[in-house]
Amino acid sequence: MSYNTFGRVFRFTTWGESHGPALGAVVDGCPPGLTLSEADIQPFLDKRRPGTSRFTTQRQEPDQVRILSGVFEGRTTGTPIALHIDNVDQRSKDYSEVAKAYRPGHADYAYDAKYGFRDYRGGGRSSARETAARVAAGAVARAVIPEVTILAWVEAIGGDSIDYAHFHAAEIGNNPFFCPDPHAAKRWEALVDSARKAGSSLGAVVVCEAIGVPPGWGAPLYAKLDSELAAACMSINAVKGVEIGDGFAAAALSGEQNADAMRPGADGAPRFLANHAGGIAGGISTGQPVRVRVAFKPTSSILTPVETVTRDGEAAEILTKGRHDPCVGIRGVPVVEAMMALVLADQKLLHRAQIG
Repeated sequence: MSYNTFGRVFRFTTWGESHGPALGAVVDGCPPGLTLSEADIQPFLDKRRPGTSRFTTQRQEPDQVRILSGVFEGRTTGTPIALHIDNVDQRSKDYSEVAKAYRPGHADYAYDAKYGFRDYRGGGRSSARETAARVAAGAVARAVIPEVTILAWVEAIGGDSIDYAHFHAAEIGNNPFFCPDPHAAKRWEALVDSARKAGSSLGAVVVCEAIGVPPGWGAPLYAKLDSELAAACMSINAVKGVEIGDGFAAAALSGEQNADAMRPGADGAPRFLANHAGGIAGGISTGQPVRVRVAFKPTSSILTPVETVTRDGEAAEILTKGRHDPCVGIRGVPVVEAMMALVLADQKLLHRAQIG
């Protein structure tokens, strides 16, 4: 059985392949009466769209979304919302060599081992192209959580990190890297250009924060807000690590250093003096910003020859022709935002179902 659905109350299913005629999502469990149109979804797809700079894949996809169901006269009806995105710029011939041999680091061998055959054109479902459907579904989720503001940025590329002393949220949209540090953005131009010209690729770290999440969303054990976020982000193609709050750095702290100390707040709620926990304690939101940090591996499809084996088990070398992101984590920013929105929408409805 293959799982293509995520969520408990607010659920979405993605469908389609990288080189198929189209892809999309079906969103189920969305409350009725919410204002929604293609114009509400398109800006988020435009952020993820390929071919917008030399630092991303040059595949030209307009990623125009169509709502096929679940919306009437500009409002959600409470029935499944079908979202459709055409693929218009496939070049399947670029993958003729991939049909014969596996790309190391990609899902080629794993898919073949599981299913006995695979769609080698761009990787099929394992392609980052699938994330367009998630971003469309995430835009629907945002309509469920208007009280929450979600913002993500690239923190590091190829091991070169931003300086948080130079963090300016307004800068995130001013460069092709979603970078809040203009000095780092300038360095990354040369860094990514160098990898691209060498036929190689780089990894990246994306940070996402949700502000305005009220205390109480989540569950103590098997629907923890942080475990749902971790699962959601780990499901993104190319993601190899997720941290909540301080994450692995918390293991180097003492108990008193790691504690998010509290003082009386003006509105009766506690005022936190730190946020090492990333806005989540015991699987439940605390009212602080919910913070997740996501590591993207370097793109596996590269022009540098790599040792591999053929489907017949013979030794070979492979380089992947085609148009690929030299750093797939850059366009991962709107995808991580979408997964944050999808999880929070689900958790809000779960909370309402239990508490009222």
